[in-house]
Amino acid sequence: MINVLVADDELPAVEELAFLLGRDERVGAIHRASSGTEALRVLANESVDVAFLDIHMPALSGLDIARAIARIPVPPAVVFVTADEDCALEAFELAAVDYLLKPVRAERLARSLGRVSELIRDGGPAPEMITVDQGGTTRMIRRDDVSYVQAQGDYARLHTAEASYLIRVPLSDLEQQWAEAGFIRIHRSYLISLNHVGHLKLGAAHPSVTVAGAELPISRRHLPSVRDKLGTTRIRPQG
Repeated sequence: MINVLVADDELPAVEELAFLLGRDERVGAIHRASSGTEALRVLANESVDVAFLDIHMPALSGLDIARAIARIPVPPAVVFVTADEDCALEAFELAAVDYLLKPVRAERLARSLGRVSELIRDGGPAPEMITVDQGGTTRMIRRDDVSYVQAQGDYARLHTAEASYLIRVPLSDLEQQWAEAGFIRIHRSYLISLNHVGHLKLGAAHPSVTVAGAELPISRRHLPSVRDKLGTTRIRPQG
């Protein structure tokens, strides 16, 4: 069970988020705080696995609390909750697991809890985050949400389940940087994540692989390495 802290200076927001969390069977104790000081008191006296922190609280903000949490020997995970994205960069510099926008949707909250659950189970570091620009707004996305990358000149387009994002990094650079994270080159125009691979057509006249619902070509040049990699890697089929 995941024990949580909900901290927000607006009581209705606390109760709404606590209500949504209480509907998830993975959630155990739910502690509430209506100020930064109260949140720190809860963290000092209770067992908390994840803190859902409103960023814009008076006196001690959610960012201030996150900085204090970072000094705890075994810190809880941090999920920021806010009405805007202005602090996204600073939030992820503090190793936040997620960044939820108000009003919080139940399905989005469930995904966030899934990420917290993975972090607790694996005991590993926070996931790699990538800075992207969308319509003039700077956002942070998780690298493990990227299913495949498409070359577009000196740029690369990152495809996720929700959207695609253009970044100014050549595909060849990402191929080297993301190799250890399970990304492989299948074509001069495509880099794919092994965790998102579905149906394979390696023996066909035109080899291809389906990644997150998109059928992508495998070039003859890359086919031997793709065969080798996919033959020794466990592939998670997509439903």
